[in-house]
Amino acid sequence: MSSSAENSPGTACEFTENLDLLRQTYFFSRLPLESLKVFAYLGTREKLNDGEYLFRQGEEDDQAYCVVAGRGCLERSDNGSRRDLREIGPGDFIGGLTLLGEARRLYSLRAVGEIVCLELKREKFAKAVQQFPDQMPRIFRAVVEAVVSWEARFLLELGGDCGRCLPRLGVSLL
Repeated sequence: MSSSAENSPGTACEFTENLDLLRQTYFFSRLPLESLKVFAYLGTREKLNDGEYLFRQGEEDDQAYCVVAGRGCLERSDNGSRRDLREIGPGDFIGGLTLLGEARRLYSLRAVGEIVCLELKREKFAKAVQQFPDQMPRIFRAVVEAVVSWEARFLLELGGDCGRCLPRLGVSLL
């Protein structure tokens, strides 16, 4: 990663942008403003150049990211071949489950051109949640809704055309 900078009191514009970004993500959208302000303050900015990786498949890390500017390519490698899956861009929030517990990355994220992301670390997230413990049910509800919504969209868009996929679905039943 090419650079990282902690938020400081002098970066009011960046703080406001972080707050607006988090407000628009499924993960944080149900939280009251006071809670959101803490998470926005605790985030750091990461800037990557073309071809650099924000994270790699197989790594265990403790960070979630919200894309501030630029584009990235989500990719997966299997049996020695790499496949580009989809592009992510401004406003996309990825890795939220790592804030809730340990998880090995199933994908890699590579910068396409320059990309700037707001990074949230699990340790800081946990400390903030200690200040607002009554917010966790809201976060869990938002995650559940996102999973169910994703699976419903998948069934509508591809379910009938993906005979091999259907027997493997049921993530919303977890």
